Amino acid sequence: MIETRQLTKRYGHLIAANEINLSLKEGDVFGFIGPNGSGKTTTMRMIATLLSPDYGEAYVCGQSIYTNPRDIRRLVGYMPDFFGVYDDMTVIEYLEFFAAAYRINGPSRRKICEEKLELVDMAFKRDAMVNQLSRGQTQRIGLARTLLHEPQVLLLDEPASGLDPRARIEIRNLLKKLGELKKTVIVSSHILPELADVCTRVGMIEKGNLIIDGYVDEVMRKARQQLMLQIRVKANQERAAALLAQHPSIDKIDIVKGTIEATLKKEALDYSDLTTVLVQAGFQVTLFREEEVNLETAFMALTKGLVQ
Repeated sequence: MIETRQLTKRYGHLIAANEINLSLKEGDVFGFIGPNGSGKTTTMRMIATLLSPDYGEAYVCGQSIYTNPRDIRRLVGYMPDFFGVYDDMTVIEYLEFFAAAYRINGPSRRKICEEKLELVDMAFKRDAMVNQLSRGQTQRIGLARTLLHEPQVLLLDEPASGLDPRARIEIRNLLKKLGELKKTVIVSSHILPELADVCTRVGMIEKGNLIIDGYVDEVMRKARQQLMLQIRVKANQERAAALLAQHPSIDKIDIVKGTIEATLKKEALDYSDLTTVLVQAGFQVTLFREEEVNLETAFMALTKGLVQ
């Protein structure tokens, strides 16, 4: 559905996107992760044919961004991070205006607009003035507008930017719905928790370079170079830590806020006997678990904190 080959954009000496290679299939929800200024928006705008690359190629549904930009725009729904609305329109009028721009005419226009309002849970605001909506409601209307022409590919640039926690949860639920509709979605963000439960694939970009791209479980495995266990005992934590440090599978021991953090050696695959060692030594084990690796810890492990 989306393929880029060495897609590159420069602004003078600044390389905003450096030889980006992506390959996304139908139904992929791709989380594009990186700090502000890392190249996310530049890459998405090139895929949407809104910005010409200096080098490289991109295909959307088999169409080249160079030879078939008009066809690609019919296939793509692009939602920028900030967009304006018209002050003198109701919500339904706003959607009908853009539906007409997409050449959706006749009785089906109103029906399609109503359907998209239902999809984004905004039917109750159909007759409200657009300029009186909250930021979260405006984002949902923007998403409804993006879906009017039934695009096969969605490019959503920071859709939860500036939203309160409740509105972010609502946007996240909408993204899950879009994944169920088998659309190919690229959603960019620098707020990692909002992507964790939504994306099937993630890519991490830093200073214009795509440093990692893969399915979520693959990225987690790369981030977890060594397994860490979090252990708590009822008493004598220092003595328990000293005992664990002598175990042949343990590489390093730390005590952080009352929890023993035991880092295993890279070759250590089985740690099932560690609880037995502690119990036989008289310790009461109250916590024993693997450290959770999420997108935040993966991002910190795999990136260097570089910005443009």
